[in-house]
Amino acid sequence: MTGFVDESQLNVRGGDGGAGCVSFRREGPVVHGGPNGGDGGRGGDIWLVADHNVASLLAFRDHPHRRAENGTHGKGKDLHGKRGASLEISVPEGTIVKDLYTGQVYAELLGHGDRWLAAAGGRGGRGNARFLSNRRRAPTFAEQGEIGEERWLKLEMQLMADVALVGFPNVGKSTLISVISAAKPKIANYPFTTLAPNLGVVRYDDDAEFVVADIPGLIEGASEGRGLGHRFLRHIERSRVLCLLIDLAPDDGISAAEQQSVLLRELGEYRPDLLERPRLVVGTKADLVTPERLHELGFDGPVISAVTGQGVRALLGMFAEQVAVARAALPDEAGVVVLRPEVGGSKVERIADNEYRLIGREAERAVALNDVTTADALAYIDQRLERLGVNRLLQRAGARDGDIVWIGEFSFEYRADD
Repeated sequence: MTGFVDESQLNVRGGDGGAGCVSFRREGPVVHGGPNGGDGGRGGDIWLVADHNVASLLAFRDHPHRRAENGTHGKGKDLHGKRGASLEISVPEGTIVKDLYTGQVYAELLGHGDRWLAAAGGRGGRGNARFLSNRRRAPTFAEQGEIGEERWLKLEMQLMADVALVGFPNVGKSTLISVISAAKPKIANYPFTTLAPNLGVVRYDDDAEFVVADIPGLIEGASEGRGLGHRFLRHIERSRVLCLLIDLAPDDGISAAEQQSVLLRELGEYRPDLLERPRLVVGTKADLVTPERLHELGFDGPVISAVTGQGVRALLGMFAEQVAVARAALPDEAGVVVLRPEVGGSKVERIADNEYRLIGREAERAVALNDVTTADALAYIDQRLERLGVNRLLQRAGARDGDIVWIGEFSFEYRADD
């Protein structure tokens, strides 16, 4: 059974870079000519892209893992490896991307085409031809490819609606949206019939068209997790106008004033700024209430009956007017993307009494060679680490002669530089 899914976890991993190649030209009787090992291909990236054709996050519920293609290895004769294909993952408009563990917001993909780099592919390793120099005429090593980025994300979907219908369970939200739009929600005479938000496009006249969202019923304590409404409060956040529907003939006897008080309190406790949005307070089920009873209730707002059509056309006119004013006052929201600049530099962490770990992309790349046993490779590593100021960092961290220093999977015994 499929359904509406507005929250999901997603594990993304960029493709690994291909390894560089160690190769030499064969020129007639000369077995080892100059180096001609090609570079490895870069791993593919993973992008999240907002798509108006995607309605929910259902695709990630049972299949939360996504992988980009790895780059291929370099070859001899200066042949570079092929770059891994990037992967674009379609998500609904209004998707909020967070870190699963810290809750940090990475991106808000609000409009069609908004995109965010979720996991970068690893760089391809350089072949031995790239290490040719006046001092190193026949390099016998190449770089390994980098591992692609991997992270766990939390995706939250927020519906993009002009008007949000908010009210207690069984107040008539689903019936109203079925009357004013082509939406066909499930309707029945019992609480919590609506288990997922419904969207409907309403055309009032040739110039007025807007989207209405039917938010599943709120109850007292919803902002603290009671009932079903708390799961869908986030869908109200993007709505320009709020319409509070008040049941004029409730089965549980809760008065109109009390219903309104509870709804406003729950909205304010969830997000105080929601109380500053334009809103209408509308009485429903007018066909079940006599004018005398309506007077006794003290309700002086507009009243409707979705069953008989009473007041519905006038209500749509109010929606159109409020939406037009709200659209003029607030420009269309643009997607927000948190840029993740490439982290530079290195740092040292003490992991044991006599052990340290050096962390930094360039330092890790300096030792990521296919063969670290040759004199050429060790000389290259020493030169690169010296340029990065590693010795100074280790001295500041308190490293002493004989301590073990780890850089990725590579380790060496520290000796203070004279």
